[in-house]
Amino acid sequence: MRQELLSLPKGLAEEVSKNLVMVARLIDEDPEQAYAYSRIALRLASRVAAVREAAGFAAYATQKYSEALAEFRAAKRMTGSVELWPVMADCERGLGRPERALAMAGEPEVQKLDKAGQVEMRLVAAGARRDQGQLEAAIVTLQSPELASSSVQPWTARLRYAYADALLAAGREDEAREWFGKTLEADKDGSTDASDRLAELDGVEFVDAAIDLVDEDEDEDADADLDEDEDDDDQDAAEVAAAERASDVAEYYDEDDEEYEPLEQSEADFDVTDEVVPVEDDDKA
Repeated sequence: MRQELLSLPKGLAEEVSKNLVMVARLIDEDPEQAYAYSRIALRLASRVAAVREAAGFAAYATQKYSEALAEFRAAKRMTGSVELWPVMADCERGLGRPERALAMAGEPEVQKLDKAGQVEMRLVAAGARRDQGQLEAAIVTLQSPELASSSVQPWTARLRYAYADALLAAGREDEAREWFGKTLEADKDGSTDASDRLAELDGVEFVDAAIDLVDEDEDEDADADLDEDEDDDDQDAAEVAAAERASDVAEYYDEDDEEYEPLEQSEADFDVTDEVVPVEDDDKA
């Protein structure tokens, strides 16, 4: 890419390079934004193969398969390379033409691909078989020396996953479980959801611990609030009872009342802070 950009004027090359960097940075997390940057680069330098390729992948990521196929074909014409052959075939699948993808899988270009490209082409062909409802044919397509190898390569996890998924679609659950397990062994960076698929087959349901923790905290807060409310209620009841007693005492001890009758005070109503007045002995007096 760098060599291709050097063919452009310096200022233009820098501008195109900035847009291509943004395409690469955003294509996974924000494909639409990556696509927008690719269109800018395409307007600036449509005769640069790297720009056409980047535009193709951005369109592919946003499922604009017809546009992506056109850009990949343009890049292939410019470079003479066949490395884009598998993704071009997958664009045919995206356009609802699995038969064309299968035809491309049988073309001489496939033999020119490196090992990774050939495995990718096998994955696309198997997908095309499944598109046509040919599950057993898809399984056979994926059976290869690369699948049987115990050596872990960059494509191993994806190949094993596709095989396990095809087995499961064909109703071969036990074999699917085995191959999802083998996928997990090769998937060191978690690029597939093989662990989730295995758990699903085993009937395991995951619970979000964070949600449970929040729920527990909310329950504890609710219990604390309830206890506090109960304490407040008890305190209020005690205060009301005390006020009623005080009211009663005040009423019965109204010395201006002709019907004055002193109220006997129970031990429970006795306050240790009440002043004790000594009574003098009449005899001594």
